[in-house]
Amino acid sequence: MLEKAMNYAKEKHAHVNQKYDEFSYEYHLNMVYEVALKFIHLVEAHEQENVLSACWLHDIIEDARESYNDVKKVTNKTIAELVFALTNEKGRTREERANDKYYKGIKVTKNASFIKICDRIANVQYSKNSGSSMFEKYKTENENFMLKIYIPECKEIADYLNEILAE
Repeated sequence: MLEKAMNYAKEKHAHVNQKYDEFSYEYHLNMVYEVALKFIHLVEAHEQENVLSACWLHDIIEDARESYNDVKKVTNKTIAELVFALTNEKGRTREERANDKYYKGIKVTKNASFIKICDRIANVQYSKNSGSSMFEKYKTENENFMLKIYIPECKEIADYLNEILAE
């Protein structure tokens, strides 16, 4: 399933020419996957492949014009539910897209908070290393971000994110 999800994500993001800065979007998806691998011990063993697959697919509905049913057809219901939970709301601004409904959906979907924190760590590390102004934005947002998606099972990975932001 993991290989299928990786290939699906790469193909669909490339098809819409999705970029991550000057890189192909695969670069970002791989960063999220690598963070997840580092902390995968926090996920129950029987759920790990679905979670790693969803790391590759977390932006596919939002960015690559795929639907929940498309994701479900290619993968399975668990992965589709994770991806759906991680899909931003419609909105003109960052705040409208990442609203309370969005964060509530993440928090109540098992393992979605884990993936979202992996995504945030990948973005924070990239913005920090590249000197992007987004690093300060992530710092400013972090307290509210954690209030909205934190679950006790993610303490170790949340602490890691907080450490990066404090450096």
